[in-house]
Amino acid sequence: DRRPVIVSLPSFRNISPADRIYFMVRGNVMNKLKCCVIIGILFVLATGVPAHFLYEWTGKNKIAGFFTPVNESVWEHMKLIFFPMLIYSLSVIPGLRSDVPCITSSLCSGILAGTFLIPALFYTYTALLGKDVFILDIGIFVLSTIAAFYLSLRLARSCRLRPYTLILCGCVCIVFVCFLLFSYNPPDSNIFEDPSISCFLFLTY
Repeated sequence: DRRPVIVSLPSFRNISPADRIYFMVRGNVMNKLKCCVIIGILFVLATGVPAHFLYEWTGKNKIAGFFTPVNESVWEHMKLIFFPMLIYSLSVIPGLRSDVPCITSSLCSGILAGTFLIPALFYTYTALLGKDVFILDIGIFVLSTIAAFYLSLRLARSCRLRPYTLILCGCVCIVFVCFLLFSYNPPDSNIFEDPSISCFLFLTY
């Protein structure tokens, strides 16, 4: 009779003290990282919703308009993830950098991915349905936020993009500047088009 071979794994007691400390520290770091990710998701969701209305609430304050949507265009809604996640990232990077060497590159990747996932998902579902659905727009915001932090968590563990930290930081800076430049002077492109104005012009025409 062939019986299954049972391989006994070494218990935690048999691990050397140095390895035991390593695994304990690594486990604590991973738990700390997961907590930061969960808090980050909640922070972006909690700040992104009021940020959508902040420009109107402040009486169309120009400074507020640089960082929050000034109209209903897809481009302006990308701010709802970009700036809250950027603020959160800048607050947690100093405390995590020593334990998680890839935290900067991973969060920059998450910021970029989450920001541009919004137009990707929006244009995909509107092309399929032929119309804009408010509930789906909210779902896109939530899904993009979760995806951004999930990607950051995976990359923080693997450190795959650490060699490209400067490039990723540069890309985040470029997007930052573009938001400032295009808030009040948008290029002539669909992504910058305010559907409420287009609808008004169509009705008046």
